[in-house]
Amino acid sequence: MADIKDPENTIIITLKDGPVTIELLNDVAPKHAARMKELARAGQYDNVAFHRVIEGFMAQTGDVQHANMEKNYNPGRSGTGGSDLPDLPAEFSKLPHGRGTVGAARSANPNSANSQFFINFKDNDFLNGQYTVYGRVIEGMEHVDKIARGEPPADPDRMISVKVAADV
Repeated sequence: MADIKDPENTIIITLKDGPVTIELLNDVAPKHAARMKELARAGQYDNVAFHRVIEGFMAQTGDVQHANMEKNYNPGRSGTGGSDLPDLPAEFSKLPHGRGTVGAARSANPNSANSQFFINFKDNDFLNGQYTVYGRVIEGMEHVDKIARGEPPADPDRMISVKVAADV
């Protein structure tokens, strides 16, 4: 069991292989941490696919707009949407994009992050200062490592449920 210091700023993502515990860095990126908790509490991340998973790089998910729009999941559309909430301003910091860190996915506009995020499979220092780091996996990285690869994966893995630890 993960050593959860602050349940209000801890996210538990249930994957097919087991739970992933993420410590949110509320002191570094408070708007991004708050958004993840808001979407988790609304159930919007539940059953959302990992639509872009690149070996040796990262696993991206969080397109709540296209996750369950159609009865038959269309991977071609996933990855282009956010939520119905406004985009977030960048909260860049000096924190490196190390293995297990959670970063905010965005378009070319630095202030376009919304609901999508990625988990780094390895240290990706070339992302430093360009994408907001707002969390880190503190337990369950072995489950992240098993997520199906592809852009999009032929049979994408999904976040079965996403909860704030304080609510569990």
